[in-house]
Amino acid sequence: MAAKGDFEQLLQQFEKTEQVQDANKLFRLLNDEEFTEKLIQFNDKAPKDSLRQQVWYWSAEYLYDQQQYRRAVEYGEKALPLLKGCQEESDCLNLLAVIFIRLADYTSAAKYAKLCYALDEKSGDPDLMSSSLNTLAAIYMGANQPKEAEKYVLRGLEEAKKANNPSRQAVLLGMASEVYHALGDDKTALPYAEQSYELEKKLGNEAKAVLRLSQKASVLIGLHDYTRAEKVLGEVIPVLREIGDVHSLAIADNKMGMALLCQKREAEAIPYYREAAQVFQRMGDKANEMHSRRGLYESLWNTQPDSAKIELDRFNDLKDSLYTDASAESLARYNAEFGNDWLQKEKEAERAAKHKTGVVGICVALALLLLAFFIWWVMSRRHRKEKELNQELSANIEELREKYRQLAFDHDQLIESLKNHDQTEEINPADREFLDKTVNTINSLMLKGQVDAESVASEMGMSLYQFRQRLTTVTGEKPQDFIAKLRMKRAQHLLDNHPELNITEIAMLCAYKDTPNFTRAFKKSFGVTPTQYLSKDED
Repeated sequence: MAAKGDFEQLLQQFEKTEQVQDANKLFRLLNDEEFTEKLIQFNDKAPKDSLRQQVWYWSAEYLYDQQQYRRAVEYGEKALPLLKGCQEESDCLNLLAVIFIRLADYTSAAKYAKLCYALDEKSGDPDLMSSSLNTLAAIYMGANQPKEAEKYVLRGLEEAKKANNPSRQAVLLGMASEVYHALGDDKTALPYAEQSYELEKKLGNEAKAVLRLSQKASVLIGLHDYTRAEKVLGEVIPVLREIGDVHSLAIADNKMGMALLCQKREAEAIPYYREAAQVFQRMGDKANEMHSRRGLYESLWNTQPDSAKIELDRFNDLKDSLYTDASAESLARYNAEFGNDWLQKEKEAERAAKHKTGVVGICVALALLLLAFFIWWVMSRRHRKEKELNQELSANIEELREKYRQLAFDHDQLIESLKNHDQTEEINPADREFLDKTVNTINSLMLKGQVDAESVASEMGMSLYQFRQRLTTVTGEKPQDFIAKLRMKRAQHLLDNHPELNITEIAMLCAYKDTPNFTRAFKKSFGVTPTQYLSKDED
């Protein structure tokens, strides 16, 4: 991950100058640390809004990853108006909805989730719709309205089944267990939790399986089976601590504190509640901090009444600030919109928009036309330059392709090698077919000299967002990581089996435009340069 200090310095520099070179430096840092799926770079003529759009959106993504939620909101909301009609608009809306759930601002979360669902519904993709519906269920769960959440989670499960996406089904099954647990129906919740856990295990998603176990522990507490809950959480907490999932760890701490407290082991419960409260306070997660403070109050009361009183006061302050009348009214309004017709388009608003005429509309249309022409001119120049720069490389690639067509990396061998990766074992036929098609497409694009997530998605007839979501679900890896792994496997294969090729030729056959970049990537993957790798084999 990018060093926080370096990122902050580059972001501040861009906001001070809004210059292309400063934006490019920031994106180079994020790409070097594999945070973005490909290197984002702008030429000197790039419009300011294009720079702001991408810098602010990716800053929001980075800050969310760093769990700096309030700053992530700031940049996400700055980027959103500039993303209107762009591919990242849905991503940004979903990001904002999730952040506001973390911040316990369910009114804002519902607003963004509604807009995100509208875009996903328009796409007709059941996988995207199931994701948005899960977010909506999470919002109503956070707002302590599990009966409303039930509608969304059950509808989400239907869409996930249509999409034949077992990983999404596992997430929604876990959410269903939380919904029925909140409704006090733990007998119904337990099978959902167990199905979710078993599905994650079958998919090889160990990290996610731990989260499903945490959900199961909640249900066991609801069933008053505190001993089993404690045992399950004893498996969960060390893994979450090891992988650094601080927020999920704090939630599990709260549950462990409750399991111990219900067994009248107050002293043992205190450190779990204390750690959770500190994490939630730092993150601004008031809802979960409220539960931590209540647990501390109950755990401390018999032995440290003064400290218990402090925790009780903090609990009451949090409770008063969370569920205001305004929030309840706003959520009720959203519920009417969502529940009565499943987030149908706001037809009246659309009709009104279509009837807008007059001078203002004409001026706006002319301005947009001029802007479109300017963008087309900039992109045309950029494409011409790229075409000129790549002409020689394309000729070399074509020559190599004809000369070494028989060297195309064997697809079956590659799939067999991927089976060593936990995420690809025991996957269902639909996911296997998707993975086969993805690998074939990547291998084909490597021979053309241009392979990145966007070009792979385009070849497969998918949007970048859809491709990224599906590949991450199937393999647990980001597209750029998966592509880089295949490029390195191809490079290793050529180095091992074709001594007649020089390093430059191998670099081009693996879609690298120059040898230095190929050498750096190879060393990062194998710990040695290609030349050192060959020398080692000779020794």
